[in-house]
Amino acid sequence: MRIDAHQHFWNYNPAVHAWIHEHMTAIRRSFLPSDLEPLLVSNNIEATVAVQADESIAETNFLLQLAQHHSFIAGVVGWTDLKQTNIESELEQWKEATKLVGFRSIMQGQPDDQYLSNPVFTANVNKLAEFGYTFDLLVYHDQLPALTRFVEHLPDNRLILDHLGKPAIAKKEFNQWKDDVKTLAKHPNLYCKISGLITEAHHQNWSTNDLLPYMETAAEWFGIDRICFGSDWPVCLLAGTYRSVTESVEQFATQLTKVEQEKLFGLNTKDFYNLSIG
Repeated sequence: MRIDAHQHFWNYNPAVHAWIHEHMTAIRRSFLPSDLEPLLVSNNIEATVAVQADESIAETNFLLQLAQHHSFIAGVVGWTDLKQTNIESELEQWKEATKLVGFRSIMQGQPDDQYLSNPVFTANVNKLAEFGYTFDLLVYHDQLPALTRFVEHLPDNRLILDHLGKPAIAKKEFNQWKDDVKTLAKHPNLYCKISGLITEAHHQNWSTNDLLPYMETAAEWFGIDRICFGSDWPVCLLAGTYRSVTESVEQFATQLTKVEQEKLFGLNTKDFYNLSIG
């Protein structure tokens, strides 16, 4: 079983997707299941988790609608406003969507008081656990200390770090990131995604050797039971192809046993998101 733990879809709209600036021509268009499915087949990927790229209820509904019509989308990580009061009633309504497995907020680059040290936000993320929902953590590498403090308040949540915390691979910054990940990984309820690395490397001049120290550190500190393969398609197209992402993780995985490879490429993702497949 091979599962892609992290990919996106969107109907491109310059206003909605303003983060896709004019230099990102490779992804400045719509990406839908019909674009992804042939890539999954050619890379032997059986299922995916579709992750929100816009902070709106419309985005969550859009992904759920796609999942309803495409069986390979095994789970959806959507968005809901986790800064509002009385979040319980909204979470109760979401329970009708069987493929909705969790939520994510765009915390990267935001001041701590917007998310990571916001008591209302923290309390609402805590409530996700009561409803069986996961929470994806999207931050930059320089936010990892604040993220660690945030995670300390959420011992009952199932949490997963997207893109290994976006290390500054292009700048070859490693030691501080490694120390921060070592501290963060001490929380046993936190998983991480080996995803999004090629876009943190030099887009036109990266190799798997640039990525290996980061993947090896994730495996060392999180352990083989808490790391998940993700493509970050189509964002990965800024620096490579779906195949080049997969090959880089496969090269790292040659260090692992067959059982460990199966965990990395699918079983851990299935367990973390509680996916109804296989």
